[in-house]
Amino acid sequence: MIGVLLAGGANDRLGRGPKPAALLGGRPLASYPVEALAGVCDRVAVVCKRSTQLPELPGTERWEEPDEPRHPVTGIVHALETAGGPVLVCAADMPFVTADACRTLLSATGSTPAIVATGAGVLQPTLGLYAPAALDVLREAPEGAPLTRTVESLQPARVALPPALLRSVDTLDDLAEAEAVLAASP
Repeated sequence: MIGVLLAGGANDRLGRGPKPAALLGGRPLASYPVEALAGVCDRVAVVCKRSTQLPELPGTERWEEPDEPRHPVTGIVHALETAGGPVLVCAADMPFVTADACRTLLSATGSTPAIVATGAGVLQPTLGLYAPAALDVLREAPEGAPLTRTVESLQPARVALPPALLRSVDTLDDLAEAEAVLAASP
């Protein structure tokens, strides 16, 4: 299984330079989901744009997706095409995802082309297991269509995970909250 870190979004959403490199607990934000993926996958690839400035992420490969469109579906399609098989994807801004959460997704069964995490009943399409059978639907997604709507059209198997594991860091306030959570953790 290849783990795929989706890092092709806008690099400066936190207003501090490249989002994957934003420091959280003294480490790059992207290093947390990389660690979770590496705990269950033989290989971990970072899917990003050519222009994406990544921090040092030891043990990962860099897979450059097309420059346009800037949309998570682009990264998932590129990962599936490059891997030639199923991929376990996680967004670079999800620092609380664990190897156990990834294992839970991998152990789920379903006859659909995707197995996707949910938190409090809400689909989280940037944490999921995607099979090549999802490619046609993903490729045909209307440009700019919400990823959730596109993934829902795959009728994915859903795996409930604690919402706290699925939090993403999109703003400086989110980053401060994540710092507080890490500081309070044993």
